[in-house]
Order: sequence, then C-alpha cells, then structure tokens
Amino acid sequence: MHSDEYLALGVQQGRMDDLAALVERHYDALVGYLYRLNGGDRELAEDLIQDTFCRVLRAIQQYRYPRPFKAWLYAIATNLARNHYRRAETRRSFPVDGRVLAGLAEEAGEQAVADADEARRAAAMLAALPEHQREVVVLRYGQEMALGEIAAVLHIPVGTVKSRLSLGLRRLRSLMEQQDDPAR
Repeated sequence: MHSDEYLALGVQQGRMDDLAALVERHYDALVGYLYRLNGGDRELAEDLIQDTFCRVLRAIQQYRYPRPFKAWLYAIATNLARNHYRRAETRRSFPVDGRVLAGLAEEAGEQAVADADEARRAAAMLAALPEHQREVVVLRYGQEMALGEIAAVLHIPVGTVKSRLSLGLRRLRSLMEQQDDPAR
C-alpha cells in the first residue's frame, strides 16, 4: 500500500487512480470530522467533503512533499467549513457524537456521558467554546489526532494547540461545574 504522500505526488502527475485511492482512504473519517465540526448536518458534511476533494484536485500542484498529505487535506476541509460559517446567513448548532463526548468526559475528569440528557448538555457546552478551541477539541477527541497533526492542520505551533486544548477543557469543566451547581 502506498503512502498518502506518494499518491498525492501521483495525482500531481495526472494519475487519477491515485486520487480515487486518496478519496477512498480518507472519505469516511473526513465526513465524520466535518459532521462533528458543523453541528451534525450530514448533508452539509457531504457537500463540504465534495468541495474539499474538488479543491484538492484544483490545488494539487501546491502540495509539497514531504508535508503530510492528511494535514494538508484536513486544513483544506477546515478552511472550507470556516468559510461556510463566516457567511452572515449561516447559523450553527453543535450536537456532538458519543466518541467526542466520551473523550471529553474522560479528559475532563467526568465518569461517563451515559444518557441523552448528558449528551445534549455536553453538546451545548462544546458549542459554548470559541471556534478555535472547538476545532482543536474535535480534532483531538473526534478524529483522535496527535497534537503535531492538529498543529499541521491548523497551521499553528504545537504549543498553541496545547494552550487551546487546555483552555477549552478548562472552559468545559467550568461549564459542567456551573450546571452541577447553578449557584456558582
């Protein structure tokens, strides 16, 4: 099996079978990422992934080896999602799937997010995070990316990823405590 980078270089040379292999390899995970990032709208996630791979094809000559292709791909997808939500007519809500919630609950020191009420509560808390913190949290716990991969996707230093993740988790803990004790 060839690496993503090898396949990307093949696409630069016009080998469309290599593009098909990249799409097949990354489609499901990328749809999941965009689904979580955009608030659970499957149709929008699929539209964004189509746009992502069209952009990859149009911009493939800008890809530079040895940059990890996955980071380049997720950066394109993230930027398309950001652009979608920057339009004034677009509004967001943020339901979150169980994998993200379980990772957040574990990291935040909670026992487990077991029922639908807890899931809705956690989704509302995630929605309360600033976009830059939410992106890092979803990439870390939804996509299970390493800190270095997240840094490459978002074009920020690893230290910034750590800071945003720490701040986001601290904010989530605070929101959980506020809901548990409304007098706070």
